[in-house]
Amino acid sequence: MASATTHASFLPPVLTFLSAAVVGVPIFRLLGQSAVLGYLVAGVVIGPFGLSLIAEPETATSVAEIGVVLLLFIVGLELELSRLVSMRRDIFGLGAAQLAVCSLVLAGAGFVFGLPVAAAAVIGIALALSATAVALQLLEERGDLGSAYGSRSFAVLLFQDISVVAILAVLPLLASAGEAPEGGWIEGAFRSTAIAGISIVAVVLVGRYGLNPFFRLLAAAGGREVMTAAALLVVLGTALLMEEVGLSMAMGAFLAGVMLAESNFRHQLEADIEPFRGMLLGLFFMSVGMSIDGGLLNAHWPELLGATAAAILIKIALVAGLFRLFGSSWLDAVRGGAVLAPAGEFAFVILPAAGELHLLDTAASRFSVALAALTMIVGPLAAKGLDTLLARRRPETATAPADTIEPSEARVLVIGFGRFGHLATQVLLAEGISVTVIDKDVEQIRNAARFGFRVYYGDGTRLDVLRAAGIGRAELVCICIDDAASALKIVDIVHEEFSSVRTYLRAYDRNHAIELMNRDVDYQIRETLESALQFGRAALEGLGLSEAVAAARVDDVRKRDVARLVLQQAGALPDGAGWMRGASTELRPEPLTEPQRPSRALSAETRGLIETERRDAAMRTLEPEDAATDG
Repeated sequence: MASATTHASFLPPVLTFLSAAVVGVPIFRLLGQSAVLGYLVAGVVIGPFGLSLIAEPETATSVAEIGVVLLLFIVGLELELSRLVSMRRDIFGLGAAQLAVCSLVLAGAGFVFGLPVAAAAVIGIALALSATAVALQLLEERGDLGSAYGSRSFAVLLFQDISVVAILAVLPLLASAGEAPEGGWIEGAFRSTAIAGISIVAVVLVGRYGLNPFFRLLAAAGGREVMTAAALLVVLGTALLMEEVGLSMAMGAFLAGVMLAESNFRHQLEADIEPFRGMLLGLFFMSVGMSIDGGLLNAHWPELLGATAAAILIKIALVAGLFRLFGSSWLDAVRGGAVLAPAGEFAFVILPAAGELHLLDTAASRFSVALAALTMIVGPLAAKGLDTLLARRRPETATAPADTIEPSEARVLVIGFGRFGHLATQVLLAEGISVTVIDKDVEQIRNAARFGFRVYYGDGTRLDVLRAAGIGRAELVCICIDDAASALKIVDIVHEEFSSVRTYLRAYDRNHAIELMNRDVDYQIRETLESALQFGRAALEGLGLSEAVAAARVDDVRKRDVARLVLQQAGALPDGAGWMRGASTELRPEPLTEPQRPSRALSAETRGLIETERRDAAMRTLEPEDAATDG
């Protein structure tokens, strides 16, 4: 058993990382910068070339790399086939052109300055990638994620994320092939490729035919923590398998994500993984900041600063030219180039991996890692400055926008697909409205699969599930569950976190309806109201009344009911005889029309119940009068 000293030994570095994140990230967010920049600078401060609070950054690297693995899993989850098809021109045209052109130019610059061909190629590819977290943060701050240049920037980032997996997969294959004897080079490369291919096929088959039944079984058994454990098991298990056969862990995580992209459990899995991904990815960025060689920066700061400026300007110019070629205006082209200028997160994965595989020597690896880190620090500042400058010269007449990417998010988010929810969505389906459905009942998930909606397993009372399902981009949320307490909890979450989203609710009963009205929901309806009124109308018609008279009676009752509900919400009973004593007071059924005669009991038992009710009613009538006298 570990001693108290052993337990205490790992606490100081953990507390140091947490303190650096808690202090550094909010400061940079308040300054309007990305959280990634905050993590990087925090890493520099606590690293061996700052305050030396963490003397050996490599101790955290192995754990921090899991953050990259989980990031690739999330990327895979986002790659639905329908989304890829709608974005195919910008993803595979513009995205491929950006990566190829920038890689060639940057690699050529490295070759001119004396780097070997292999080293120049690896560094050129690494610097050609862009920082997904930084770019998306800048676009969201500007509100331009749905604009023409924002859509194209996202397409380029998406292609880069796909390409990173291929790049990481090729590196160990090249290294292992290069280590084979001269006469067996082809045989070694073929063997490595065959093993990798068989492993990929095995993962695809298991993911295609095994994962969905596996998660359905766990969901039916219940236990949210088990689903979280299963998600981590799938991601890390696949990553370990890929590493064992010579590929990257990121490749395995990406494959696991793609296999689950069309799964009904996608949003729940994303919500379960997201906290681990965010925390470990932050640790990864801090480890990158700690790895910046202060001695190298002091010794070669002119070269590093010059290379940083050159890399950013080259990428802005090349990307802007490609955006212009694909139909963007010059203004949008330059803004897109500035957003994509900083080197990406995966540069810090590719460059160390290439160094370990001896594709880069130590000096080149140290210089290129420091260069990539500096572009991430300087790039966002340059993008904001350039955007401010361009905003002053923006023409008043807007040019015709290029084709934008059709958003994959639904206009309506429906929570609960039971007997109420599935009827409500029939109307939306008939109108062709895009809908996402969330339910935590596996059987309802199966039922909803026939409607053509985006249907996902998940708990609608969880903020992370709602956020992963895209509620922030929905126009309204329809809460159709039959659990009154859970419905109120969802309303509170939506109003606090997504105030622009309208809330439409199924009220369980009259008390629930009043609680919803007190929370200022946009629309609520008691689940039995309209069906009961229509039933009463049919009964009147069955007794011989005309359709017009029966409809008039129903309309009158509906108006009286609404009036009473408003008075009950205000706390006053409609006859002025009493006051609601808190939200928990049970509302009893009351006649909306004055009875023509008192109730009559047809049995002794019934007579006793009626007399008791009359005495209780008399007492409720006297209570306010007594209270007024005491006052």
